[in-house]
Amino acid sequence: MQTTIKHDITFEGVGLHSGAPAKLVIRPAGVDAGLMFRRVDCAAGTTDIPALWDHVIQSPLCTRLVNAAGTEVSTVEHVMAALMGCGVQNAVLEVDGPEVPILDGSSIPFVRAILKTGFTRLDAPVRALKVLKPVEVRRGEAVARLSPHKTLLIDFAIDFEDAAIGVQRKRLNMSNGSFVRELSDSRTFCRKADIDEMLANGLARGGTMDNAVVVDGDKVLSPGGLRHQDEAVRHKMLDALGDLALAGAPILGHYEGSRAGHALTNELLRVLFATPGAVEWVTCDAAMEAELPGAGVHWGEVPQVA
Repeated sequence: MQTTIKHDITFEGVGLHSGAPAKLVIRPAGVDAGLMFRRVDCAAGTTDIPALWDHVIQSPLCTRLVNAAGTEVSTVEHVMAALMGCGVQNAVLEVDGPEVPILDGSSIPFVRAILKTGFTRLDAPVRALKVLKPVEVRRGEAVARLSPHKTLLIDFAIDFEDAAIGVQRKRLNMSNGSFVRELSDSRTFCRKADIDEMLANGLARGGTMDNAVVVDGDKVLSPGGLRHQDEAVRHKMLDALGDLALAGAPILGHYEGSRAGHALTNELLRVLFATPGAVEWVTCDAAMEAELPGAGVHWGEVPQVA
């Protein structure tokens, strides 16, 4: 059945790109409410921003949503991945500014709080989006593809010149608690060579060695090093799950990304929904529900990180 969280959950930190203080409160919501961001600092009638693919606007290095009134919220991908990966379909996400707090740069703070709070089961079945035929988008060497599969399978490949990252590839069935176990603690990352450029463009003002992995050639500059040897590709998969969550329901399909990012994954969703016969809504029976991301996840699966 559909779920929401039992109680309000509050997070406070800074925005990764703005550097400004940021507060997020996740509140329970009812049947078929879906996931909705709400800007509590904006005028009545302009506050609500649906967490949906057709509200995404192009933004470098993060996912940004906007409503018809022009109200925006950015860096939503990590909390969206946490909600999808924990099996939460309905919630209101109240933010007091234009950016979700970055916390430690992964989804693990959100996951811990969601699982600690617990879930309320609602009186309606989960609906999912079943991919019926392949769709693909390309931008230079970057490729993103969705094809039919009975569960959500994510297959990702990256290739960076810095030896600390290099070539990495990982394939993971997102059924049950695999997101929580395998991906949720993997942090956003960047190359030292890119930091000055980001700062010059008004980005990463809230970035620190505590909320991002910084690499320089074959060196990992962040204290404590990596949480996983392939943390970079795991984080790209985390981002992909968060961006796919903007479909508005769990996806049953095989996602393949090669050098793909937020913009390409959103473009893929746009092509998916624009292609006749490519996807259909299905009501999940018990067997299908058991294969969804987050089904059966429990506290014992949460990675132990500092």
